[in-house]
Amino acid sequence: MEHYLDNSATTRVCPEAAEAALRAMTECYGNPSSTYLKGREAKKLLDASRKKVADALGCRSEELVFTSCGSESDNWALLSGAEAMSRKGKHIITSAVEHDAVRKSAEELERRGCEVTALKPDATGRIDPEAVRDALRADTILVSLMLVNNETGAVTDIAAVSRVLKEAGSQALLHTDAVQAFLKLDFTPQSLGADLVSVSGHKLHAPKGIGALYIRRGLRLRPYILGGAQEDGRRAGTEAVPQIAAFGEAARIAKAGLHENAAHMAALKAKTLDTLRGTIPELMWLDTDAPHILSVSLPGWRSEVLMNFLEAREIYVSRSSACKKGARSHVLEAIGMEPRAIDGALRIGFCRYNTEADVDALCAALKDAHDTLAHR
Repeated sequence: MEHYLDNSATTRVCPEAAEAALRAMTECYGNPSSTYLKGREAKKLLDASRKKVADALGCRSEELVFTSCGSESDNWALLSGAEAMSRKGKHIITSAVEHDAVRKSAEELERRGCEVTALKPDATGRIDPEAVRDALRADTILVSLMLVNNETGAVTDIAAVSRVLKEAGSQALLHTDAVQAFLKLDFTPQSLGADLVSVSGHKLHAPKGIGALYIRRGLRLRPYILGGAQEDGRRAGTEAVPQIAAFGEAARIAKAGLHENAAHMAALKAKTLDTLRGTIPELMWLDTDAPHILSVSLPGWRSEVLMNFLEAREIYVSRSSACKKGARSHVLEAIGMEPRAIDGALRIGFCRYNTEADVDALCAALKDAHDTLAHR
């Protein structure tokens, strides 16, 4: 029996989202930019799906632009956001524990002449809003910080960061990568005080290949992808209506069950940690607030060996972000975790479909791995 516990990497598509995608592919398959009936049908579905995602995020439909993924949303927010503010300064604040989509965008901005300050996290991966205050300068034009860290589950208080910017009279735009937070935590762009918010579908039971960027009303970003006039002239390319329809349906369902699902995942996270602490004396863990991400380590055991052991029992977890493709976690290095602990780290990601049986299987298998595998 399969026990999938890597939901921070991706989720299986829920039946409702799959049905929405199939209908868009087989019935409403017209180009939404076409003016005849099939095009108008697709445009109607596109608009309805955009409203579902916007309602789930808590923004206006016109403030939401569909992208191919969270990484594209992050790239666009940083590169075009900095360009939009370039006459006012060149200083950007981010952190050492951001997703590579933000980190590498920041590196590109450095190559273009910007100065980037990468803030140090606390021991869980959280960024202290006061560190933002200390780093602010008159020429700071953009702050980009992740809401929920994708490897540790640490939650940064983006609303407090927004207050810091306002109290300082800063001109800086505020962007947050909320890919791991969307419909896991209860927030809106307005409650965060954010100008730009990145989200993605495949973390909440929609297909891969669809994301969105919230752009505050009144803020105009130069298109990141050039060509046609789709997405109100903000992103060229024929809209991926099947993925968008699935995203809308998945977001609608996740929004309706947000609080119940968060409580369910938090309970599974607590049960997992309690069980592992009681059976594996060497266990290390990070105490973080996100309900769905648990980072643990068995120092002295190799995470890739543990993962292979678990995979043989159809139990799936990861060692860090899937985007790292097995490379050592820059997040765990940045929070100061010792090398032996990093090498034995596992990320467990819960979703609403997980059960106590999944937890029992994982904990029993890790105890078996601890007792039978050589450590170093």
